[in-house]
Amino acid sequence: MTPSFDPSSLQTDLFINGRWQQAANGATFAVENPATNEVIAHVADGSPEDAALAIEAAGRAQAAWGKSTPRERADILRRAYELVIANTDRLAAIMTAEMGKPLTEAKGEVAYGADMLRWFSEEAVRIGGDNASSVDGNTRILITKEPVGPSVLVTPWNFPLAMGARKIAPAVAAGCTMVFKPAELTPLTSLALVAIFKEAGLPDGVLNVVTTSSASSVVRTWTDSGIARKISFTGSTEVGKILLRQAADNVMRSSMELGGNAPFIVLADADIEKAVDGAMKAKMRNMGEACTAANRFFVHRSVVEEFGEKFSKKMSELQVGNGALAGTDVGPLIEQKGLEKVESLVADAVSKGARVLTGGSRPQGPGYFYSPTVLVDVPTDAALMSTEIFGPVAAITPFDSEDEVLRQANDTEWGLVGYVFTESMDKAMRFSADLEVGMVGLNTGLVSNPAAPFGGVKQSGLGREGGKIGIEEFLEYKYTAVAV
Repeated sequence: MTPSFDPSSLQTDLFINGRWQQAANGATFAVENPATNEVIAHVADGSPEDAALAIEAAGRAQAAWGKSTPRERADILRRAYELVIANTDRLAAIMTAEMGKPLTEAKGEVAYGADMLRWFSEEAVRIGGDNASSVDGNTRILITKEPVGPSVLVTPWNFPLAMGARKIAPAVAAGCTMVFKPAELTPLTSLALVAIFKEAGLPDGVLNVVTTSSASSVVRTWTDSGIARKISFTGSTEVGKILLRQAADNVMRSSMELGGNAPFIVLADADIEKAVDGAMKAKMRNMGEACTAANRFFVHRSVVEEFGEKFSKKMSELQVGNGALAGTDVGPLIEQKGLEKVESLVADAVSKGARVLTGGSRPQGPGYFYSPTVLVDVPTDAALMSTEIFGPVAAITPFDSEDEVLRQANDTEWGLVGYVFTESMDKAMRFSADLEVGMVGLNTGLVSNPAAPFGGVKQSGLGREGGKIGIEEFLEYKYTAVAV
């Protein structure tokens, strides 16, 4: 049976100090199904007034929450994990309705987000410290870790449960209170996750949520408040830079997971079947709407024809449609603006000499659909080579030498992730070292893992999420000198 949800059961209000409440001015905004263009729900449209109430609640709750025991925080996260797993079908159905991804992918995201909660439930009880003697032996040096304090969390629309879990979980584990702004396009999944945290026993005021159609005014209220001590943002590099400037006014700790322009490199000795399988994962996860999506495919000239044929065949076999229907492989893009961007990028590449192997157009009918597309002979001056595509379009460019492809791969302002396919360990290690990225997928098209530190270099961001490092983003170090 296809998972579904009762629209009347959806949470659509703000969540402040443990209470669900309407926006102060009573305003709402509509949430649309991108597959049908139908309105799913109307959600509270928070204002700066609501934002002020939320950050004040987080500030009041910080002292007590910061002194809670690691076991208490771990148990809440564990209960939240179990509740997410128990509600997988409902959460996946909500996600598919508001974001468009096929139900199979939505369930995968629920599992990934749940694993984040479980991972940090285990990390909560492992917050350590250190002690040592001074070099002269007259002082005992004690190093402890404390929560940073009230934290601003801002998440994108493309992974509405996983991104919320990846930020909320380490903050809870570290003992930080939070104000949380989900994406305007996909707030319903995030609100369902917040309801689960309430059910799991998270104390009032620890997690406060303001949905809004005016993100800048709400987040600015938080960064200007003097209460918030940390901001964690996932989204575009352009917006990340704005938030960094705002955070600087109060010298706030900042974590930024920003844009990507991932190279996917297929060397001459690569296992082509393995490379094609990796390309499908790296390109088509989430319809290509992911910061980790392979953006630029560099394939050695000796294998480019074979790779292109096999890759385009698999892409052409994908079923495009409403993600809620059985058999759908590729759902819609999130909105009209994203669809028009993809159409424009493909048209530009073709006008500059690229050839279409499959796709290259949008199906007729409602929804923001675009056919899985493979382009070959894409020139380096095509716009999509320097733009985050965020759609189901793979652009293949041939190369002749390893030095050449490394220069091309690194010729970007971004540095989130890169993918390399080769059967040579020496080449794998060389490319892993020389690619200017924060993450490398060697013979794999999937790098996201709760146990691994997720993040990039250059203009792809600051800090890391997940792994043993993730909780450190929400902790401060304190040194105490003890006379001996």
